[in-house]
Amino acid sequence: MSRPIVVIPACTKVIDEDVFDAVGRKYSTAIAEVAECQPLLVPVGAGATDIGAVLDVADAVLLTGSLSNVAPEHYGEEAPIDPDALDPLRDAVTLPLIRAAVERKTPLFAICRGVQELNVALGGTLHQAVHAVDGHKDHRAKQDVPLDEAYGPVHPVVLRGRLRDWIGRDEIMVNSLHGQGIARLGNGLKPEAFAEDGLIEAVRGPDDGAFCLGVQWHPEWSARSNEVSKSLFRRFGAAAKGHAL
Repeated sequence: MSRPIVVIPACTKVIDEDVFDAVGRKYSTAIAEVAECQPLLVPVGAGATDIGAVLDVADAVLLTGSLSNVAPEHYGEEAPIDPDALDPLRDAVTLPLIRAAVERKTPLFAICRGVQELNVALGGTLHQAVHAVDGHKDHRAKQDVPLDEAYGPVHPVVLRGRLRDWIGRDEIMVNSLHGQGIARLGNGLKPEAFAEDGLIEAVRGPDDGAFCLGVQWHPEWSARSNEVSKSLFRRFGAAAKGHAL
């Protein structure tokens, strides 16, 4: 029996002046080894992407984290704080892909930049620099430390709703590493996790009957050893296989 296909849109990556479509291996590994699905990478720089064709072969969609930011023009702001940190080709694929996947009720799991894309695609807005917003903490990654330390748990989040039911706990520690974050929630999304400063760290929806989850932290980093991460990827894999929530 064939494994379900999980499509993963790539990022634009420049290496030695050449341009690549790239996906961190930690994401595809989590899909293959924990969700037990077949990852399929979708290039973003190969001309106009046929969203319908992508979703015709997709049993589910994974949106990864990235060093890049969603361009603020997509949520009503004109000037980006860091113009060099944009990936317009990824935006051009992921934003319409999200809207079409939600309409089709294709299972969708959005991580870090992915949850920001999910929010923007459904009409929400972002803080371009969470650390500069009154009342919010600095959620950015530690600099000049080993990856294991950078991706280690940094703060608790309080869970609610379906996510709390899935995990079976009211609070968990997460490895949340980001400069931007959700400001105004997108249409139909439900907030399901909050950091200590009130920042939304997870959203679900808009359809209770379909797997559509976005988290601001990085469950892919510890997907095989962290019980919460393992639970989320296995539930996502079950949704890709057509199992009920």
